[in-house]
Amino acid sequence: MKININGKERTVQVDGNPMLLEVIREQLELTGTKYGCGEAVCGACRVMINGNPVPSCITPAVSAQGKSVVTIEGLEQEGKLHPVQQAFLEVDPFQCGYCASGMIVTAVAFLERNPAPTREEIVDAMNGNICRCCTYPQLVEAIYQASKKLA
Repeated sequence: MKININGKERTVQVDGNPMLLEVIREQLELTGTKYGCGEAVCGACRVMINGNPVPSCITPAVSAQGKSVVTIEGLEQEGKLHPVQQAFLEVDPFQCGYCASGMIVTAVAFLERNPAPTREEIVDAMNGNICRCCTYPQLVEAIYQASKKLA
């Protein structure tokens, strides 16, 4: 099967019915996307498909065929971090960082739809992304700062 991932057409094997997360991590060796719960609850595995954040742990790989998939690795362009990635570095909300890629991908997709959100809208948009270190106020601040950079 062919898959467009991070702007590049790649060919992958889909014996059986593997989940997109498995293909991304094991075949394409893009390990920024994390396995968290395996049940689409934690947000650690989120990637964008056609601009929408989706849990790759429960998304069949074949459903991504013919669509644009973007992982955390695909946000950086020509050596320059995406403004959301840059804002997360500046605000430094992470402790363990396991949730980082899912949080950032979700925030990018949200800010593409709502480039000037309120803090309350950010909280609502990030619902479903779990940070076990509980740095939610700093995460909201980083996304708010990123929205200002994108404006």
